[in-house]
Amino acid sequence: MRVLLGLVFLVLQTVASLAAPLDRDVLAPMIVPPMSLGERLNDQGVWQLLNSGGAEAGFVFETEPMAPLPGFSGASINMLVVLDLDGRFLDVKLISHNEPIFVSGLGEAPFHKFFEQYRGHSISDTLVVGNPYGSGGDGSALVYLDGVTKATASVRIAHESILAATLKVAREKMGGIATGPPAYPDPDYREDLTWADLIDQGLVVRRTVTNAEMDAEFAGTIWEFDDPDGRADPDGTYLDLWVVDIGPPSIAQAVLSDGTLQELQDFMAIATTDEPVLVIETARHGLVTDDFVRNTSPDLISAEQGGFPIAFRDADIFIQLHPDLPEALHEGTALILRTDRRLGFDPTSEWTLNVKGLREHGVFQPEIGSVNIATTLSSDPRFFNRPEVVTPRPPWVDALWNRAADLAVLAVFLVGLIAVLGWRLNRLAGHRHFTPIRLVTLAFVTVFIGWWGQGQLSIATPLAVIRTAFEGGSFAFLLYDPFSLLIWGVTISGFVLWGRGLFCGWLCPFGALQEFAHHIGRALRLPQIEPSETWDNRLKWLKYAVLAALVALIFTAPARLDKAIEVEPFKTAITTFFIREWYYVAYAVGLLLSSMVLFKGFCRYVCPLGAVMAIGGLIRGRDWIARRAECGSPCQLCKVKCSYGAIKKTGEIQYSECFQCLDCVTIHDSADQCVPLILAGKNGRSLQKVAA
Repeated sequence: MRVLLGLVFLVLQTVASLAAPLDRDVLAPMIVPPMSLGERLNDQGVWQLLNSGGAEAGFVFETEPMAPLPGFSGASINMLVVLDLDGRFLDVKLISHNEPIFVSGLGEAPFHKFFEQYRGHSISDTLVVGNPYGSGGDGSALVYLDGVTKATASVRIAHESILAATLKVAREKMGGIATGPPAYPDPDYREDLTWADLIDQGLVVRRTVTNAEMDAEFAGTIWEFDDPDGRADPDGTYLDLWVVDIGPPSIAQAVLSDGTLQELQDFMAIATTDEPVLVIETARHGLVTDDFVRNTSPDLISAEQGGFPIAFRDADIFIQLHPDLPEALHEGTALILRTDRRLGFDPTSEWTLNVKGLREHGVFQPEIGSVNIATTLSSDPRFFNRPEVVTPRPPWVDALWNRAADLAVLAVFLVGLIAVLGWRLNRLAGHRHFTPIRLVTLAFVTVFIGWWGQGQLSIATPLAVIRTAFEGGSFAFLLYDPFSLLIWGVTISGFVLWGRGLFCGWLCPFGALQEFAHHIGRALRLPQIEPSETWDNRLKWLKYAVLAALVALIFTAPARLDKAIEVEPFKTAITTFFIREWYYVAYAVGLLLSSMVLFKGFCRYVCPLGAVMAIGGLIRGRDWIARRAECGSPCQLCKVKCSYGAIKKTGEIQYSECFQCLDCVTIHDSADQCVPLILAGKNGRSLQKVAA
């Protein structure tokens, strides 16, 4: 008991350590210079990101402590996310995982490549993983990330982990950021407006600052007396700023001349996500310095919304104002600034325009002093539309849609197979072309279900279920591969009707390959190996020992489980088409070659998934293979013909070893093969002769 309690404690400690945030020594080398790792912000592994000057530039965090979603192996996939203060992904890196397809299948390169796609995207984007064989279509409101062929389930889980952890950090550390789509001008909304209407309705914001007010701002500094012109005219105007959002067509029409309006419309037809803002200054401040370059960010103007900067740039449009505007505005300095709404700017929410007031002290290399003049404004929502928030479909729904055609074909095949085996099984077994029919079916299973559909079931799934149940995680990972899940559903249903035979005999791609190898061996007249009954019975227990060893690894050495699962050759032969390291290929090919002389030896003696199927078959509700009183005594024909050794001397079917090949059903129903039927036929003819 002490040993058991100690083992349980060790396992729980191991599991807990998996979700513990990594130390600074581990994370710091992962940050790309000139950025660096700052201070730790909480106990869930969120750190400051510092720029080259030591200022806070964003956040660094792991996904596992905050979003420990189980991967396809049952263990979490842990990523490092580097996010800037604007909510953009600077980097996403893979830290650790146990996904079988990447560990020893495709290799980790495609997984690392997948995470590179996040760079530059914002958490305001609606990011989804595209279909397994490419990205989504153009024109969608969603932003598609290319999936990884044959590993869609794993990358979807990783993607969900990244989003869950990132949004959690954004809510806690970046509360002002916009995570939904911003409003945009309604191109169809029209309203006749005049400049006076804009003033009365607050659609134009004016900010004035006198020379005396500026002197007060610099009072007590070295720049206090550095504006003699202002001190000579304290009541004069230092800044007379007018700001108006001209994104709405009705407002732009009331403010701009026809020529400038047309130029703006042409510009907006190209830059469809930009929001234009007109700023006019009519006093002595101006809007830019002599160093300003058109089509760049103005050096005296900045903006912010919700505590986060708004990136404004000059639209480089020649400006002529509407003739009805006051003459003073025509004589002022004007700029049309633009910012990309995709970066989170929402014109209908309050935002602040900041203008710097500068003074110089000294003649040679003067010291520059500045004060900030803030103007707060927002646009009327009546001029704008707000796109409906595009809620991504749940990942499992996406997976269904992406595999819809494959699932339809698979469903038709499975329905047909079950119908034939369930209601016409004896007719199928007695068909004169039964062997070609079976081989064609197995060829379809190998090519479509196996190589094309990647529907080879694996022991990895039952082990992941056990691990998830033990750790109290979510079983949602099963939904990410609907193709395999459908096969699992049919297989489990088949336990009740037939035992293990439905999957092992008809739906296993690698089992089908072994059967083809057997037929090739027979065609080449290779000598067949058949263990004695004693050794056959002993070897059949080996697969249960392999299964028990794998289950034990879940609780003792889970990190080694992905390698141990390689006892199955499925990943090599089916998932990767034999394109792997030579030793994996040699193992899989060796098993197939051995099947040429030892009929499906791997399936019968080694396969841990076969052991699971045999255990599941214990819920079988009927003995579906008919027997006669003479079966076993005196007739042993079915036992002798059974290549799986699934018939006892008594004639009883050992369903835990039956692969549903239907050979015994063929014999049982054949008047030319079944000994009792042959004898009964002969006795009947003899009686007829005596009576004659």
